[in-house]
Amino acid sequence: MFDVGFWEFALIGVIALIIVGPERMPGIARSAGRYVGKAKRFIAKIQDEVSEELDVDDLKKQLSEMDKESNIVEIFDETKTAINDIKKDASKQKS
Repeated sequence: MFDVGFWEFALIGVIALIIVGPERMPGIARSAGRYVGKAKRFIAKIQDEVSEELDVDDLKKQLSEMDKESNIVEIFDETKTAINDIKKDASKQKS
């Protein structure tokens, strides 16, 4: 993403020290650290949610492939036909 190395951080630190002063620098560093931590947690949470969503999509794909392979609808149709045949045979025997 961003290629920020040691020298870039050192330059930012020196400039911040000059602008802010040594008295306020520790408080600003703590605040910056807090915000960076919040940003990292937020990004990690988003990555986890995206990963879970991709896992759900993969699971749906697998289930649909298994459904196609097993032809559940065809099995239900055959079962309905068999039940109807049995009902017809039972009604003929009653008559």
